[in-house]
Amino acid sequence: MKQQKLSTVIAAIILGVSSYQAIAAENESATLTDALNSGEVGVNLRYRVEHVDQDNIDDVAVASTLRTRLNWTSGSYRGFDAFFEVDNISEIGNDNYNSTVNGNTEHPVVVDPQGTEVNQAYLKYNGFNSKVIAGRQRINLDGQRFVGGVGWRQNEQTYDGLRYQFGGEGELQLDYSYIYNVNRIYGEDSARSDLDGDIQLFHASYPLVEEHKLTAFFYNLDLDNAVNFSARTFGAGYRGDFGLFETQLSYARQEDIGSNLSDFSADYYLAEIAAPLGPVKGKLGYEVLGSDDGVGFSTPLATLHKFQGYTDKFIETPADGVEDLYLGASLALAGGDLGITYHSFEANEGSADYGSEWNISYGHEFNEYFSALVKYATYDAEDYSADTDKFWLMLTAKF
Repeated sequence: MKQQKLSTVIAAIILGVSSYQAIAAENESATLTDALNSGEVGVNLRYRVEHVDQDNIDDVAVASTLRTRLNWTSGSYRGFDAFFEVDNISEIGNDNYNSTVNGNTEHPVVVDPQGTEVNQAYLKYNGFNSKVIAGRQRINLDGQRFVGGVGWRQNEQTYDGLRYQFGGEGELQLDYSYIYNVNRIYGEDSARSDLDGDIQLFHASYPLVEEHKLTAFFYNLDLDNAVNFSARTFGAGYRGDFGLFETQLSYARQEDIGSNLSDFSADYYLAEIAAPLGPVKGKLGYEVLGSDDGVGFSTPLATLHKFQGYTDKFIETPADGVEDLYLGASLALAGGDLGITYHSFEANEGSADYGSEWNISYGHEFNEYFSALVKYATYDAEDYSADTDKFWLMLTAKF
């Protein structure tokens, strides 16, 4: 089945190339050889230490890993260009952590398995106020709450399929993707490495006036190997800057489809306001992933580390859903950025008090090539999971 879908995508690429060549044959400003020779190579090195101390596991986890990323971007030829990227994740020193595939189950989980993978490989066309991308690619939609690349983890999440984008900044933008395979963060050696199926992602945005944008989205996940995540999600969002404060609002509805064994329909809500308070930018938000008939609203394609706390306690929504009331502050400090956030978690159905979490981070860019990040998170459990402390130190070099 996967091979048939890949053949369909390849056929679409060939048809697109042939059609465009027929239109633009008389406007050939460079040869294909020129485009290949003018390509650029990029290198990104990211070293990270992650320390996890979790109350219900005796041993701590210490994951010391290096991600080496190499990529190549071709020059443009008749509106077409190509991109290829490969990642290698290596353990530096010991492997005292549970990567989910290394068998070290006596330690807490840190999903940074060793391995080498093709992270991206695609052909892109730019023209007629549109982009078409075919192949393995990164997709980040609207803050990554529902669809993202999980760029925090060493092994990024990427998508195999065909994507079409229309429009630019300041005008109506349409974004449609057909995806037949999701390359997840768990690595190729894991049983959870891929999500296979028919995945359709539609996102539209329209600027009402300057600094005010309305969005609509429809995400249809009909999965073959994770049927309990098969669902249809549709909703709308708004972002606006009123000068004194910024706000965002979002609502979505999710219901089962395909071979999902559950029969449910759950809601999602988000309301957030941010405003400067002297040198500090404050933020107050309330996010709800609802529940219906013992099934929580799920976001399996999201960049989940960005939401509901850095300890990742809610990467799978509890059966009774989750309500997250959060308060944050950020400011520029000593040439870097300091951020602090407090979360209070409760069940959406019933009266369970899940617990609370503090997050703190400080990032500093030394120059265009080197940067560093320090993060700490502590989760105080009540009726869900266990007390957990996490610490990260990350160094990045890019050339």
